[in-house]
Amino acid sequence: MNAADYQSFAEAWESRATIRTRPRRMVENDDKLIYPLSRQPLVLGETFLRECPEQRDFALVQTLYKFINDVVIFETEIVDKTARSIAKNRFAVPFPFACRYDAMTVVVDEDYHALVAMDFMQQTIAMTGITPIELPREIELSRAIPAALALAPEHLRAAVELICVAIAENTVTNDVAAFAKDDTVKQSIKGLMADHLLDEGRHSGFWARLVRIYWHGASDADRQSIAHILPVFIAHYLTNDIQKAFDFQLIEHLQLSDAARLALKNEVSGLAFPINRHHPLVANIVRFFRSSSLLESPCVQDALSDYLV
Repeated sequence: MNAADYQSFAEAWESRATIRTRPRRMVENDDKLIYPLSRQPLVLGETFLRECPEQRDFALVQTLYKFINDVVIFETEIVDKTARSIAKNRFAVPFPFACRYDAMTVVVDEDYHALVAMDFMQQTIAMTGITPIELPREIELSRAIPAALALAPEHLRAAVELICVAIAENTVTNDVAAFAKDDTVKQSIKGLMADHLLDEGRHSGFWARLVRIYWHGASDADRQSIAHILPVFIAHYLTNDIQKAFDFQLIEHLQLSDAARLALKNEVSGLAFPINRHHPLVANIVRFFRSSSLLESPCVQDALSDYLV
């Protein structure tokens, strides 16, 4: 795909962007879950169900707060940074005006998503009376992108940043889709996720097209260099360290015996998925490599062989 072939989605954004079309989402005070059980396996474990099932809602609310915190970091510190740089024509990889305009709509969308998430947290605190425990100051991407950039020669750092953000945006879109379909949670949560998904579907295609444009004009040597960096980024991106640290902290705030607390921590330590082709997010990542055309390059196929079926 050449830059000249790029078609802006400006009209679609004007008519469909959630900041243009959606009302404020209000948290319902009903008996539905505030966060899916499947996304916090701690509360489904044998020890939790035996020792403190009555603390399930506290654990789910705290996990929602972490999810919201992750969204705010991702949208404002990761995606916004790259999209804003592209929009203002300060990115080392140049793009035509149509791309830069669309990048600015991504900035608006992502900052709005962060605002909505913060509003949702405020509403939840007011309704439940549960205040957040200390939340992480970073997400996996906060470590994965710098780790990838550290391996890139100076002239390829912008390209690597672009590809890393594009991978993340395509991965989170499919993750949010699963969240939006869960009928056990409050309608406001499902609506929030559906709104987010509507915008992220547009964003994922935007980032994939920008990567296609870059990759089309990249030299074989640059493609080889980037291909070697991709597995390092994926390994850092899929790590469970931050989630495990949060779960440990959450366990410390539960009313438990020391023995039960230790048992819970042991269970949480065994929850991490192996970082290989069987990890649940790898299918989304591989799908992006196909849609962005990277997987057509033999060097990328070789570099990602551990993740391909």
